[in-house]
Amino acid sequence: MTVLDKSGIRNLVSAITKSYSELPDLIRPESEDRINKDSILRVLEELRGLIFPGYFSKKTLRTDYVEYSVGEVLEDLTHTLGKQIGQALRHGSNPPADPKNEAEDITRSFLSRIPDLRKILQTDVEAAYDGDPAAYDKVEIILSYPGLYAITVNRLAHELHLLKVPLIPRMMTEHAHGLTGIDIHPGASLGHHFFIDHGTGIVIGETTVIGNHVKIYQGVTLGALSTRGGRLLDGVKRHPTIEDHVTIYSGASILGGSTVIGEGVVIGSNAFITKSIPERTKVSVKNTDLRFMSDKNPSTEVLQEEFWDYVI
Repeated sequence: MTVLDKSGIRNLVSAITKSYSELPDLIRPESEDRINKDSILRVLEELRGLIFPGYFSKKTLRTDYVEYSVGEVLEDLTHTLGKQIGQALRHGSNPPADPKNEAEDITRSFLSRIPDLRKILQTDVEAAYDGDPAAYDKVEIILSYPGLYAITVNRLAHELHLLKVPLIPRMMTEHAHGLTGIDIHPGASLGHHFFIDHGTGIVIGETTVIGNHVKIYQGVTLGALSTRGGRLLDGVKRHPTIEDHVTIYSGASILGGSTVIGEGVVIGSNAFITKSIPERTKVSVKNTDLRFMSDKNPSTEVLQEEFWDYVI
């Protein structure tokens, strides 16, 4: 093994530091004026603790001290989240004249939405329990289901996104993405009673709109038909709209901002859809090689259309 001598180290130091000036996008030396990722993740866990009290806190939740506990967490969130939002605003594309005051206003507005977020997340827990026969109880869903975790983080991040906070919402959802394999952009709008089953490999794009009582399985993509326009597509509706009571099975791809999946539609596995589907339609992929043979009667084949009667 070759060890660098002093001359070699000096040359390498010179080359690396020279690259700092040549590649300014990859360096942020102002240590006191930057977003702290660890602080954002701590905020995320404190927010989950407020939404699901007693589940994720390191302290035992005592009912006679619940108001004190909530007040203590809110005080910490007001300070920590407010500071991080202020840092994010300073580095946004249009920094406010007074980032500190703006951050305080945003933080208060965001925290005031927690009661409503708890109500809608209650519907997501119910949807998971009602929609998954393997669920033991709702405690299991809250503690272990990756879909609920990704949805929870998205709902929090989406509120910050609506308040035009830069950077932080995406940091939150990408953290959830890394843990669960479920990629939901904070700009995506999710209706109530939303259920993600299994979840790995799901992608939900920024301008996706999802209605109520929607259920999707692993490997589903709700994406853009094309991104060749690059930055010119910023702000354009690029992702589909999914209306109420839609079920999308594994591996399906639904693309395009003008694509609308109507109410009550069921989309089978591996479907590739770029056009709108009218309400109460069953969509399946025709595969001439796919056969269902009975061991008792090998001459009998079950057609794909008949298989839907079992799935639905």
